[in-house]
Amino acid sequence: MRKNGLAITAALFTAVLALFSGCESFEGTGPPPADGCPGDSIVGDPHDTKPKLPNVVHVQDVGDFGFNPADVATVRPDIFNQGYFSLFDLLVHLDERGDINLAYHFDEDMDTHVIDSLNGEPSWWYQVWYDGGWPEQSVHRIDYYPVKDKMHISFQKVEEDYLDQRYDIWRTEVERRRANDRAIIVPEVRIRHFTDEWKFHDVEVTPHNLRYDMFREGVITAADVIMSLGDAGDITYSMLWYENIGDAEIKNYYVECINDFKHSGMCGFVYELGEEDDPAGNHIHVTPDIRVLMSPEYVYFFWIELGPCE
Repeated sequence: MRKNGLAITAALFTAVLALFSGCESFEGTGPPPADGCPGDSIVGDPHDTKPKLPNVVHVQDVGDFGFNPADVATVRPDIFNQGYFSLFDLLVHLDERGDINLAYHFDEDMDTHVIDSLNGEPSWWYQVWYDGGWPEQSVHRIDYYPVKDKMHISFQKVEEDYLDQRYDIWRTEVERRRANDRAIIVPEVRIRHFTDEWKFHDVEVTPHNLRYDMFREGVITAADVIMSLGDAGDITYSMLWYENIGDAEIKNYYVECINDFKHSGMCGFVYELGEEDDPAGNHIHVTPDIRVLMSPEYVYFFWIELGPCE
């Protein structure tokens, strides 16, 4: 699991930092701290982030279907604000239009919608990537995964065993959260730099509503892990809003700095989270500010150097 996640992470970070190194293509809304993180800071604000461009959904062996984001509503108003929606909402939209025949139910023990069948066939999952990305295996709940403009979206048949593994993990997460009276308490949070490493146990993660534009108040994301450690005085951090990286439209916060170490050149922090024994790997290319949490076993932010640190 870990080796697979690190390999994927390194590939993404190589591409992203290569774009960072071209100053003309950098469009952040403010500079990162000059010397580490003297205190917790958030630079920039979300704006104009609702999906608004027409796009296409590919369904394996069924067809390609266009959609207008303005026509799509969410079945998870407990997570998404009006105007925002998930991958699963797209399937519901296509079903309501009569393009596909979708049977599904909500499973409270997994806190997610389950596809029973699509056009009479079971065992469906998705393959998606945001603007500038590429295909990857994803472990994120289908109704947690936000749709953004310029996103590649496809649904395909998968092996039943793959979904059964996901379901077991999601049940474990829900059981962990129920045992903590609905609080998210992460058994272990690790932060690693080549010269320093920090470990925190039983970290209670609280909402900070960083992405107040996209998510309902109180929704907790991976970014809240860093911010909760900052609240406790265990670390200092900074987050920076990016509009674009190169030609890719981003519109997300990145963790620019933790303690004395800030992103520079080809060096910076990336992350993964989930269950330690997940065979699918726990790294996906969803930035921490929009990766909604249930109750993972661990969260791991780690520093990589793929070239000179400027």
